[in-house]
Amino acid sequence: QVRLVESGGGLVQPGGSLRLSCAASGSILSIPTMGWYRQAPGKQRELVAIITRGGSTNYADSVKGRFTISRESTKNTVYLQMNSLKPEDTAVYYCKAQRIGGAYWGQGTQVTVSS
Repeated sequence: QVRLVESGGGLVQPGGSLRLSCAASGSILSIPTMGWYRQAPGKQRELVAIITRGGSTNYADSVKGRFTISRESTKNTVYLQMNSLKPEDTAVYYCKAQRIGGAYWGQGTQVTVSS
């Protein structure tokens, strides 16, 4: 029922920036928690950042001070602004909607940080 579509990924040089978008099919204000996760080749999927319905945010230690999660409820969209990107940030980034009835995932968008 909840469809999530990520966009904004691509190739960027170390130190560069990207802004990811996650468009939801319904009101994000009805979703308790929205989040961004990433999965690098050969590694488990990990939490990057979350934002709750009340606006609280949390970040993985590896991205604190560099990434910012935000939302625009009128557009049903959650964003992830990524600055000072490092090669270690290379991964497929996924948007997740966590509802009481279950979790929903987007298809993912590739982010590659390389010179």
